[in-house]
Amino acid sequence: MPGSTNGSTKTMGALTAGTLVLVTAYTVTLGSNGWLWFGWVVLGLLTLAAIVVRS
Repeated sequence: MPGSTNGSTKTMGALTAGTLVLVTAYTVTLGSNGWLWFGWVVLGLLTLAAIVVRS
């Protein structure tokens, strides 16, 4: 069905959102870590690519 996402894509989106919360909490608590933010950006781009491919 066009425009819908399957379970794995939804799970990946939830993982990306959860990781954003964790990275933000880490940054607020202990200070910024560039590698964490880089990893989150890569994860976000992979999630976005998965959503585009599934559409």
